[in-house]
Amino acid sequence: MNSAVRIHRLRLIGLVEGVSFLVLGGAMVFKYGMGQPIGVKIAGPIHGGLFLLYLIALIHAWMGARWSLARVLLLFIAALVPFGPFLSDGWLKRQVAMTDDRQPGT
Repeated sequence: MNSAVRIHRLRLIGLVEGVSFLVLGGAMVFKYGMGQPIGVKIAGPIHGGLFLLYLIALIHAWMGARWSLARVLLLFIAALVPFGPFLSDGWLKRQVAMTDDRQPGT
């Protein structure tokens, strides 16, 4: 699997994980503001699973793209920060484009 595909997969998972964080934040408003914990009970595990999937995709992309450890740590930290996956998406999108340009026969 080429590195462009790995990075693209990381982008998609990152965006879905970022949206799940926003959904979880909304569910927390319902839990603590209105006493309705069901949203957190549903969104929490989903967000946790997507975060773990993001970490696996990050490691997979790292192996394919041969990024520095510092770059991978920045992407990991971005995943911990609210809206971080959305902010790092532009850089990842440029990485996909640059990697596609280097692939022979494409």
